[in-house]
Amino acid sequence: MSKILGYIISIIGIVAIIFSKTILGLSFIKGTSINITYIIIGGIVLVVLGIALNMMMEGGSSSAAEEVPVYDKTGKKLVGYRKTK
Repeated sequence: MSKILGYIISIIGIVAIIFSKTILGLSFIKGTSINITYIIIGGIVLVVLGIALNMMMEGGSSSAAEEVPVYDKTGKKLVGYRKTK
């Protein structure tokens, strides 16, 4: 899985928070006891879940290969750098 899933979940949460009053106006929600507080809390949970998924996913700059120095045969002169796995 890629980080896109985390971004999508976060965006859905933000949209739920922004349009919480509009969501309450939908016909299938009018007959229930759901109020605006539940929708906002659900949106916040989705945003936090999306951020957590992005932080747990591998990739990006945090998983870049580390560079280690390479010395000549005597071990005194720095020749260059090599990336580790």
